Amino acid sequence: MATSGTTTFDLNIDDVIEVAYERCGSSVRTGYDLKSARRNLNLLFSEWSNRGVHLWKVKNQTTNLVANTTTYTAPEDCNNILEVVFRDGSTDTTMDQISRSEYQAIPNKSDTGRPSQYYVRRNLSNVEINLYLTPDTTDTQINYYYVARIEDVGDYTNTTDARYNFLPCMVSGLAYYTSFMLAPDRTQMLKMVYEDELQRALQEDSQTSSVHIVPKDYFPGS
Repeated sequence: MATSGTTTFDLNIDDVIEVAYERCGSSVRTGYDLKSARRNLNLLFSEWSNRGVHLWKVKNQTTNLVANTTTYTAPEDCNNILEVVFRDGSTDTTMDQISRSEYQAIPNKSDTGRPSQYYVRRNLSNVEINLYLTPDTTDTQINYYYVARIEDVGDYTNTTDARYNFLPCMVSGLAYYTSFMLAPDRTQMLKMVYEDELQRALQEDSQTSSVHIVPKDYFPGS
């Protein structure tokens, strides 16, 4: 028998809400039900940001450096910075991330030169990258990967800003959230299903590159 030959299956927001309500033994009856479900779905995506790095939301950004300017603002959809390199022409040099305490302990943050360290400040409305040393030239850059926020749900006819393999846990998660009011007797079961499907999706979404661990030579008395 022939197969479909397509790999385009997806769910729009209406579909996700409908399936979630079905798992709670109910159905969408009012406009308020739709509004509440959409709000819960946005909360679910916010909760996913606490579950690690989602590879489909990793983006690359290049920022031109300005002489004597220490602080640079990441794109508005940035949730966190992963790694930064200093770029001088065609040469990239890895920079070390330091903590707030380490950055605070630097006596003179305005010292100029080639930046080798950076401190990430996650503010309420943006994410800032603070460099040390402060750049002393305008013809260099920093290039970095950052984790972007998952896009808001938006219109009910939209599809979601999530990979195909996250559809099962998306529906399960919304059903779990919805059950608090509609089916409290199913909440524990729906939570177990959600957590199980989410963990499988996160495991599949992880990087698969090889890791090589090399022991450090150690000589007593050295």
